[in-house]
Amino acid sequence: MTDQQSQSARVLAEMTDRSREVFRRVVEGYLGTGDPVGSRTLSREMSARVSAATIRNVMQDLEFLGLLEAPHVSAGRIPTQAGLRMFVDGLLEAKLGDEDRDRIEATVGASAGEVDALLGRVGEALSGVTQGASLVLAPKREAPIKHIEFVQLAPDRALCVLVFADGHVENRVFVPPPGQTPSAMREAANFLNAMLDGRTLGDLRGLMEGEIARRRQEIDGLAHDLIGRGLAAWENEGEASERLLVRGRSNLLDEGADPTELARIRTLFDDLERKRDIAEFIGLAERGEGVRIFIGSENKLFSLSGSSLVVSPYMDADRRIVGAVGVIGPTRLNYGRIVPIVDYTAQLVGRMLSGPER
Repeated sequence: MTDQQSQSARVLAEMTDRSREVFRRVVEGYLGTGDPVGSRTLSREMSARVSAATIRNVMQDLEFLGLLEAPHVSAGRIPTQAGLRMFVDGLLEAKLGDEDRDRIEATVGASAGEVDALLGRVGEALSGVTQGASLVLAPKREAPIKHIEFVQLAPDRALCVLVFADGHVENRVFVPPPGQTPSAMREAANFLNAMLDGRTLGDLRGLMEGEIARRRQEIDGLAHDLIGRGLAAWENEGEASERLLVRGRSNLLDEGADPTELARIRTLFDDLERKRDIAEFIGLAERGEGVRIFIGSENKLFSLSGSSLVVSPYMDADRRIVGAVGVIGPTRLNYGRIVPIVDYTAQLVGRMLSGPER
């Protein structure tokens, strides 16, 4: 249990049964409708008969504790970020529905055998089931490389074409060294292709510097620089060749939404397209077991403090974390439904990628 969860448990334990019920019903009502919950509404829903005046007093106490707030004068209450966190840590009842499970299994299972197709379908399934934006962090590709080619696009732009032994092709744009020539690019490609011999990118990078040192006289300095920059572009330093797949963007871009919210959401996707936070995304998954939830300003990913992120890592057959799946949406997520969906999807992806049990 984290320090945050321990603190939530302590505060809940100090509450009376009535305070806990009022708090829970306010949060659940808000998550369900997005509207403030008033004392009159609660007086009709409480398990024991309680007057609206008594409930107002309880709500004021919860507001004093920083768990509830009133968005408007004379309005009902909504949970604060601290209140949502305490609810998620201490009161959340998460259960995977049969319909959600069947839908995820149907879409994910349809792509068995093809990793790229599988992960694309996972993203589509998550965004479709949750009506949010899904994030799928694909593992780095470790297949042996068959061929490498450099293609000049412009004086300051070049393309790495990477052909893997399994038939997959990746194209990466990078900035070549100043003054590079077509002959230097060909020489660099020939040098790398001679080293391949069924090696992966990780293998190749480990051998590259040693080979360059031994064969320094065989290539000019410009080709040396080009090789170094090309491999850095392929490996995406800090990102380890992971790829972030985003599905369901339109679910968050409701044109009827508040303009401020739309601007924040567009900022999110601008950041996603630049892939600035992929390393942090997988890092968050790696630092915790199972599902992790980031609410509001806790979610520093993608510069979108007004959102919530539910993320879970998935593992390969050797129990190594190789990627992650997640759902991002407003703080008013149906956490009780989204959390088990993300958890189950991560487990399912791990089983699919691992293949038959050994």
